[in-house]
Amino acid sequence: MKLNQQHILVGVTGGIAAYKTAMFVRLLKKQGAEVRVIMTSAAEKFITPLTMATLSENDVGRDLFDQAPLHEVRHIHWVEWADLVIVAPATANTLAKVAHGLADDLLSSALLAVQCPLLMVPAMHHQMWTHPATQRNIKTLQQDGVIIMPPAEGDLASGDVGPGRMPEPEAILDYIVNL
Repeated sequence: MKLNQQHILVGVTGGIAAYKTAMFVRLLKKQGAEVRVIMTSAAEKFITPLTMATLSENDVGRDLFDQAPLHEVRHIHWVEWADLVIVAPATANTLAKVAHGLADDLLSSALLAVQCPLLMVPAMHHQMWTHPATQRNIKTLQQDGVIIMPPAEGDLASGDVGPGRMPEPEAILDYIVNL
C-alpha cells in the first residue's frame, strides 16, 4: 500500500478531530506521498501550523493573502500540483461552503479550483451530521463528484455517542488506497 510520489493536498478545518489529521499526514509521508497542507484559521485553534509543516516537510498554506512566491497563486498552483485533495476533518461549515461555492479563505478558494479527486472526511457532532441542511449539502457535493467518506460512529468530543466521529487515520489511508 504505497503512495510513492503521489501529490496529496490535505485541507484541515476547525474541529477537534484536527489532531488526527497530524497522524494522517505522518502516515501519508510514511507511504511515500508528497504532502502539502492548507489550514483554516479555525483549524489553528486545535493544531499548529508548525506541527503540520514539520510532519508534511512543507510550508503550510494558512491565508489567502500569505506571502507566496510572486509567480505562485497558491490556491490555484497547489490544486494543480495535487493528484488528490483530502479535507479532514471536514466540518459542517466547510461542507456547506463548498456545496454552495463560497470562497472566503485559502482552503475554500482552493477547493473551488480542484480538478483531481476530492475526498471530504466529515467530522462533527451527531446532531449536526444528521441535520437536514448538512445532509442536503452532502447530496449536493456527491452530485458534484465529491467523494464523501462516511463518518465513524462512537464517542464524540461532547461526551455523546453517535455518528459524526472522524475515522481513524489508518481507516482514511485504507479508504484512499481503495479509491
